[in-house]
Amino acid sequence: MSLVWIALLPLLGTFLALAGDRYGRNVCAAATAVLPGIALLLLLALFPALFRDEELRVSLQWIPALDLAFALRLDGLAALFALMILGIGLLVILYARYYLSDSDPMGRFYAYLLLFMTAMLGIVLSNNLIQLWMFWELTSISSFLLISFWSHKTEARLGARMALTITGFGGLALLAGLLLIGQVVGSFDLDRVLSSGDLIRDSGWYPVILVLVLLGAFTKSAQFPFHFWLPQAMAAPTPVSAYLHSATMVKAGIFLMARFLPVLAGTDLWFLLVSLTGLATLLLGAYIALFKHDLKGLLAYSTISHLGLITLLLGLDTRLAAVAAIFHIINHATFKASLFMAAGIIDHESGSRDMRQLNGLWKYMPYTATLAMVAASAMAGVPLLNGFLSKEMFFSETLDQSTLGALSWLVPVLATTAGAFAVAYSLRFIHDVFFNGEPVGLSRTPHEPPRYMKLPVEILVGLCLLVGIFPDYVVTDLLLKAASATLQGPPPEVNVALWHGFNLPLLMSVLALAGGVAIYYNRKLLFQFQSQFPDPDPKLIFEEGVQRLITFCSRIMQLLDRGSLQRQLLLLLLLILVFLGPPMMKLHQTSGGRELLEPDGLAQVGAVLLIVAALATVYWHRVRLVALLMLSVVGLVVSLIFARFSAPDLALTQLSVEVVTVLLLLLALFFLPQRAAKESSPHRVARDLGLSALVGGLVGTLCYAILTRSGSSIAGFFIDNSVPGGGGTNVVNVILVDFRGFDTFGEISVLAIAALGIFKLIDQMKLYLPTSDDSGRPWSRDRYPVILAVISQLLLPMALLVSAYILLRGHNLPGGGFIAGLITAVALIQQYVAFGEAHIRERLRLNYQWLIACGLMLALLTGAGSWLVGRPFLTSWFDHFHWPLVGEFELASAMLFDIGVYLTVVGAILLILANLGKLTTTGRHDG
Repeated sequence: MSLVWIALLPLLGTFLALAGDRYGRNVCAAATAVLPGIALLLLLALFPALFRDEELRVSLQWIPALDLAFALRLDGLAALFALMILGIGLLVILYARYYLSDSDPMGRFYAYLLLFMTAMLGIVLSNNLIQLWMFWELTSISSFLLISFWSHKTEARLGARMALTITGFGGLALLAGLLLIGQVVGSFDLDRVLSSGDLIRDSGWYPVILVLVLLGAFTKSAQFPFHFWLPQAMAAPTPVSAYLHSATMVKAGIFLMARFLPVLAGTDLWFLLVSLTGLATLLLGAYIALFKHDLKGLLAYSTISHLGLITLLLGLDTRLAAVAAIFHIINHATFKASLFMAAGIIDHESGSRDMRQLNGLWKYMPYTATLAMVAASAMAGVPLLNGFLSKEMFFSETLDQSTLGALSWLVPVLATTAGAFAVAYSLRFIHDVFFNGEPVGLSRTPHEPPRYMKLPVEILVGLCLLVGIFPDYVVTDLLLKAASATLQGPPPEVNVALWHGFNLPLLMSVLALAGGVAIYYNRKLLFQFQSQFPDPDPKLIFEEGVQRLITFCSRIMQLLDRGSLQRQLLLLLLLILVFLGPPMMKLHQTSGGRELLEPDGLAQVGAVLLIVAALATVYWHRVRLVALLMLSVVGLVVSLIFARFSAPDLALTQLSVEVVTVLLLLLALFFLPQRAAKESSPHRVARDLGLSALVGGLVGTLCYAILTRSGSSIAGFFIDNSVPGGGGTNVVNVILVDFRGFDTFGEISVLAIAALGIFKLIDQMKLYLPTSDDSGRPWSRDRYPVILAVISQLLLPMALLVSAYILLRGHNLPGGGFIAGLITAVALIQQYVAFGEAHIRERLRLNYQWLIACGLMLALLTGAGSWLVGRPFLTSWFDHFHWPLVGEFELASAMLFDIGVYLTVVGAILLILANLGKLTTTGRHDG
């Protein structure tokens, strides 16, 4: 269960972050770091077992029939990424404590950060494809919240929306690819998928699967041509950039390619798509980075370039290339996170990120300058630093490929060129910021940051040095373990050392260093050359595209939707006639062989009453109160029909819903004219009558065809297993809280969301109180009649008693949480009607939003409780007990779930109706 806690502790930490905000910045930061710190310790405690090759798996069944489970796995690759996510995340928490200003809501920032940390841990630890995708989408949402944290800035809002759009598009493509993988393999279990590489590659769906999965990976990891969103996301606070855009989020796509390497690699299509995309991204990012004046802009494009380097290595599809890719993932996370933090310190202490202003900072910030220069040297691939080792491995692997045939020599040449540009932009970062004269036009005098703001940078830079000098002692074991998990087999022999003798990769490194110095020395010529080309703003291009899409969609909507509900219904019914009409025209095939029941007198009376009430509703539809009364008769007759045909649960539900609906409509009609104007012409009335007759005949024919056939049904399964499987004789309730409990949980969640949405729509809304009817007669000043108040007081305890009775007996007799909730809500709403909202608010101190939350949480915890005994989510338990005086009594866990349904229904209905009752202000509004 340690894996479960590693994945969930950061999520629980969001509550500590929000709670600690009220106690000051230090307490908030400390509270935020506690649970991720514990998760890191739990992870490190599993490393000995990991290196002993033990199976580290946890699976909590969710929906076994759909092969869905909350399944986690820890192998070398997952352990490496989890270590980076938690380790660098803790450093970012400490760094953000000093970076954020007093006006920034620190608790909210930390909550977003831990939500993102949870999502990333979920991706790397998931052992189920659908679960992996859910966490994948959560990274997009949480990163959107982090990028737009400074929502008062336009660039933050635009950058967040761009990132969400691009990564969201990739997420949808990834979902399609994962579903196809599950279809081909026959399972969403990652262990089975990773062992089915030949099956997937031999499938006719392989090209489609590969493209869809790579779309998800390329968009998340900012690969060409989707690279443009990453620099725009630099509008986020620097701690976000250091965490999301160097160490974690952009590595999610890299992780996905590494994870599916045994499944999707090994074909020419993989090589062409992945390696060429990586090569293009490597060159483009390295070239553009040289010309950026903004510190974070330079680092953003350098990040794109290094991500392209890792992608190119994965595309080369050799065992050593995979090792080199993983090694560079580690190195890039350390030196790039430290560089972003150093850039944030410079911005924080000097007030600028523009390298045209930031000159000579060595004089003012020597310690920070030293740290930043070491990290930049690692980024450039200078010897004795970690970047040199992985980049030399990269050069070596570009030499050992021949897929492009006679043009294969281009790969190492272009790789060396990209390496030279990396040296050039790293040299520019060092020289233009820390030397090159004096600062120009800064808003404040630069100085060193607080002591502990530098600590995360010191740790990361120290790792750059240690890995670069002592790789065998620091990183080799973990690297080989991660490579073994990536390759799904023993790793190749790797000699990670500072010196391999004079060879071609060393020559390429020397050429890259010398070429980078030459490029930087002649940078003015390059800047003059680049100035000939326009410098488009991706935000403006993206927004222009969004606006064009909105305009196009608006035109389509105007064509289809002209603000007429009648026209929308007309189109819908015409489509029904077009698609269902022709099959129903074969009347000789409509009737089945099943005999129908003989209609008795009571059934005929009910049918006539239903028809008359429906016709009366249509006839008096312009007299709104009369139409509502007729409509309620329709609902009452439907309830009686349910009771007549042995469906008492449906009858009770329908009756309760009718009462609530009538109350809701009465509240709405109170603010509308009592009579509606006549708007339909005789031509339109004739058209609508004809269409209604056709659709009515079609629906009647369809019902007749169904009723005269004996179709197969699963009703027998539910009836046979209701008592032995669910412990209840009320089959309907057992289905709701046991067999289809997951559906019910989804339905009450939708009900809760709808109630909260309606509440937000009507909150603070004020409408005028009508003072007279449509004839000019004033309303009675006695708003709360005494008779109504007395009757309501008498009915309340009786209604609550009936509600409790219906709730408690629901598992074995007609009733249940939904019906009981409706009855309770109606009883309480009646008090509002009889006494007024202010009177009830003073006496009934209920927070309906908290009531909804408690109901949902109780239902969720009831379902999750089954995991404690190793059973699937929402597995119910029941047993019989002998109680003194009471006798034999049944207890079922489904009762707790039903109580959750009850609380949610009561809270949702009261939240809507009680707040609708407040929509009045004093004033005059006749009619």
